[in-house]
Amino acid sequence: MLFYNRDRCRVLMFFAAVCAVNIFFAAIFSYAGDTPLTSGDNSKSEKIHITSDRLIADNDALNVEFTGNVIATKGDEVVTADSLKIFYKKGLDEDKKIAAGEEAIKRIIAKGNVIIKFDDKVAVTEQAEYNAETGVLVLTGPNSKVTTGNNFVCGDKITLYRADDRMTVEGNSEKRVEAVFYSGEKGIKK
Repeated sequence: MLFYNRDRCRVLMFFAAVCAVNIFFAAIFSYAGDTPLTSGDNSKSEKIHITSDRLIADNDALNVEFTGNVIATKGDEVVTADSLKIFYKKGLDEDKKIAAGEEAIKRIIAKGNVIIKFDDKVAVTEQAEYNAETGVLVLTGPNSKVTTGNNFVCGDKITLYRADDRMTVEGNSEKRVEAVFYSGEKGIKK
C-alpha cells in the first residue's frame, strides 16, 4: 500500500488507534457504572498500552487492526483478544478535523478469546463489538458471560445499552439464558 505521505499516515493511524482503544475502554468500563466517561478533570489521562504480534493499518478502508495475542491495558482495566479492529470516520485521513466532541471512531471489534477485566467484573466472549454512534456493546458467542463476584449472566448474545443503562441476554435453541445471583451481593452492575 503506497501513501503520498507515509509519516502523516502513520501519525493518523496511531491517533486513530489510541482514540479507538480509549473509547473502547470508556464504553466498556463506564457501562459498569464505576468509571465515568469523563472525570471532569481532563488533565489526568491514563496511558493506554497495546501489544500484539502485528499491526495492520489500512487508510483506504479506514481501519486499524491489531492481531495476535492482543493485550490492551489502561490502569487496572485489561482487554485481551486474538484481534482488535478499529473502524474510524473518513475525516481522520483528510485535512479537515473531526469536530470537537464528535466521535472519531465508528466501531471496534474484538475477536477470539475475548476477556475484558475491570474492577471486580469479567466479561468473556468470542466477539465483542462496540458501536460508538449508538453506545451499544454486543458480546456474542457460545457461553458469553459477564461475572461480578459470584453473580453472573450467561448466553449466546449479551447486549449492553449504555444510554439506557440496561442489558439483554439471549440464548439459543440448544442452551437457554443462565443467571445466578446471590442475595446480599451487588449484582452484575454497580
